[in-house]
Amino acid sequence: MSIMDGHNASKLKLLLQAVPPGFLVDTAWMTRHAISRQSVSAYIKQGWLERVTQGVYRRPFTTGENPEAITGWKIPLLSAQWIMGHDFHVGGQTALSLRGHSHYLQLGGGSAIYLYGPDIPTWLAKLRTDVRFVRRNDALFGEEATGVEDREFSLSEGLDAELGLSPWRWPIRMSSAERATLEALDELPKNESFHTIDMMFEGLVNLRPKLLMTLLAHCRSVKVKRLFFIYADKHAHAWRKHIDMSNIDMGSGDRALTPGGRLHPIYRITVPADLLPQEAAHGA
Repeated sequence: MSIMDGHNASKLKLLLQAVPPGFLVDTAWMTRHAISRQSVSAYIKQGWLERVTQGVYRRPFTTGENPEAITGWKIPLLSAQWIMGHDFHVGGQTALSLRGHSHYLQLGGGSAIYLYGPDIPTWLAKLRTDVRFVRRNDALFGEEATGVEDREFSLSEGLDAELGLSPWRWPIRMSSAERATLEALDELPKNESFHTIDMMFEGLVNLRPKLLMTLLAHCRSVKVKRLFFIYADKHAHAWRKHIDMSNIDMGSGDRALTPGGRLHPIYRITVPADLLPQEAAHGA
């Protein structure tokens, strides 16, 4: 019986409609749509699919359509988010860079792409791409999704017709600049430098204080909240004066963060001396 007959024909039609050329699907997606292993094997033989890695398949495409589909990271990520429905987002320094806030992160050439959430597919790290995917859990905010943007994009309803025909332009589900800032602070001091974060804060002139207050109230890390206010006070952007600390739990007691650091006199956490208020930095 030909794979184009009956049940298999309808499943193949579903596959071709749901997966644009160059995009990926995994075994779990196939299972949810009642596409059997035998059908997948047949689709591969017929050239409708190609195996990328164990349990992951790409719909073939011509090289002229989008060269990023082979080694780029965006197409696998968009496939995981919007086609397969995995629950995660891009955050931290990656989101800040994509939003134009970081001059220190060049995407590509082995750069880290920070992913946050409870359902980050393990196969992303197995793909041959021009970046390395770094997985983070949802410990910083729990299940709270405040500040994760492009969550309302839908492939089935309310989709702009032009965008539907241009999957390369689908939005990436990622943190707002406000949430990404807190996620980036969480990487200190092990995975990020104080200097890089300092330079990042210099450019964060347009953060939204209302959203910041909501995120700070939900944030579970005392370290992140104290560091946020250290940098916010140092750079003194206009939004800082609109942040009310009264409903933000800053924890109690001193916190040792970095060896050889100085204890911040207000926020009681050890940081490099150049992050102290001027009078404290030059004092005894």
